[in-house]
Amino acid sequence: MKALFQAFFASIPYEWYTNNDIAQYEGYYASVFYSYFAALGFEIVVEDSSNHGRLDMAVRAFGHVYLFEFKVVELAPEGAALAQLKERGYARKYRGRGELVHLIGVELSRETRNVTAFEVADG
Repeated sequence: MKALFQAFFASIPYEWYTNNDIAQYEGYYASVFYSYFAALGFEIVVEDSSNHGRLDMAVRAFGHVYLFEFKVVELAPEGAALAQLKERGYARKYRGRGELVHLIGVELSRETRNVTAFEVADG
């Protein structure tokens, strides 16, 4: 999946980044992921609240739940995305449903405008 999204971001023309600062914002990158999964018809919940915070995005497909947290590396330390998923226990909300839960921390760079790290753990 990491290589798929790296290729996807690499295909976005640099002209779309000129004269604006969109590449600086986590929401831009999250919206690209959201659009991709929505186009595939998956069930998606964004800004999914729990008793310990708000998850960036949950995707349900084929008996699995994929919990995503996005971070811009210039604004957060390395490993912060997956660490937040674990520390805040976002997977607890999904454990009783009989689906496999996966935590996915995605780190993106406003400098390279691409995925720099993609960490996966079982939830």
